[in-house]
Parts: sequence; C-alpha cells; structure tokens
Amino acid sequence: MHDLDPLDPAYVADVLSRPPFVSIPGVINVRDLGSYPSATYPGRITKPEYLYRSAELSGITPEGKTKLRELGVSKVFDLRSDTEIRKYNTPLPVIDGVDILHTPVFQTADYSPEMMAKRYQLYASGKTEAFMELYSQILDHGGHSFGAILRHVRDKPTEPCLFHCTAGKDRTGLIAAILLKLAGVDDEAVSRDYALTRVGREPAREMIMARLAKEPLFASNNEAALNMFTCRHETMIAFLELLESKYGGAEGYIKHYVGLSEHDINTIRNNILVPGDSRL
Repeated sequence: MHDLDPLDPAYVADVLSRPPFVSIPGVINVRDLGSYPSATYPGRITKPEYLYRSAELSGITPEGKTKLRELGVSKVFDLRSDTEIRKYNTPLPVIDGVDILHTPVFQTADYSPEMMAKRYQLYASGKTEAFMELYSQILDHGGHSFGAILRHVRDKPTEPCLFHCTAGKDRTGLIAAILLKLAGVDDEAVSRDYALTRVGREPAREMIMARLAKEPLFASNNEAALNMFTCRHETMIAFLELLESKYGGAEGYIKHYVGLSEHDINTIRNNILVPGDSRL
C-alpha cells in the first residue's frame, strides 16, 4: 500500500483503541509518551500518564475536557503560531483547571508569504532531505517553545502535561523525540512513535485535505498535499542522525538552544524515567 493512500477504517479503529493512543473526544492523534524502555538506563521506562502529545485542541468537546482533567493534565503547551490560529480559526480552548500556554515555535514574521511558499515547497516534495531542512528550521527557532516544556518537566514532575502543534507531527514530533532521547529510548522506538501519527491523524484526513486545498500550491496537486503529512519511519531516523551530528544530540541541543544546564538535564531525565518493564 502506498503511504499516501487512506488506511483501512477497521485497522485505524483497532490501533487507536490501544496504547499508546489515548481517547480525548474532539482531539486527534493523542498519545502517551510513557512506557518506552530506556536502552541507556536498563530497567527503567518513560513515566506513564505524564507526557502527552496530540494535534490541536480547538475542537475538544465537553467530554474531552473532562477526560483531559481525569488524566491529570494541568498544563497544555500550544506550539502553533498566531498566523495558524487565525488562518484556520482554531483558537485556544478554555478548560477549567487546565492552564493553556501559547508557546509558538515560529513567530508571525516567519509566516511571510515568501517564507511559507518555501516551506510548502519543501513539504510538497515529500523528500527526506526536504524534511531535514524543515526540521532544522524548527530546532533553530524552537528553543524558547521547547524550553517551556522542558522546564515544566524539570519543575513539575507530578503534574502531567500535553503539548501539541496543528497536526501533532512535526513540531510536536521533534520535542517528543528530544524527550525520548533524553530518557535513553533507542532510535527505533522513537521512530515508531513518530510514525504512529500516520494512524493518529487519519480520522481528520478529509478536514486536513480541505484546509490544504485552500493553498494555491496544493489546490491542484493532491499528492503534494499528502506529502506534507507523511510521517515515515526513515524520516525520524534521519532526524535523529541530524540531531546528533549538527546539534550534539538531545543534550547538546538543550544546552545550546534552550539554555539549560547539565544539572537541569539530569533532573529532567530523572523526572521522565521510572523503574518498570515496557508494555508497548
């Protein structure tokens, strides 16, 4: 099967019903980053029910808000830009008992027509090299946004949080990968987690395509639009190589682009990991 084709609905329903997926009504692509085994620290796993990733929350239902509170989530980090929120009319929701922080990776200036045209051209190619250029842009701009999440993990080890962008794939996928690598999770498991967005975003496939159809580049090129949302295993493998070679791995990135110390990094790692056996 071509990886741009629709997935079998029965397969999607089955995968979404099992961990690491979590059901929050009105939100797609919700996953728990817990229970991944650490290759670097044997006998330890990432803490279950602590770090959640998802797509944007603007469609969350009252039942979804209740579920989010039941999960113990006290803070949500929204990595989207002001431009995206306005363009798609997807404002931040209000959820009693949950602090929602707008921490955009890209600022308004990064969404100029020229910048967006270049970014869309890269996405449209679907090539791994193009995604690496895009992912370098995210890392170069994302220190402040990703730092907010990392500081929460450092300071609030008993308060679960959720972070998201629009589809929950690229910006969300990169900070998820950084957190998992910090915990010593091997590249294969990190890449499998990234690739799960292929299933997680499927319920919103038509909505996503309708949005992209409004962009001139994608209006008459369905494959280019779908390329934008590919989440191939090999793309994350390439990213992890890039993270290591260009940024000094997760630790090097956190030190130089986020500004946290070795002590901070060790605290974050200790707050992510707990003793246990993986069930994933």
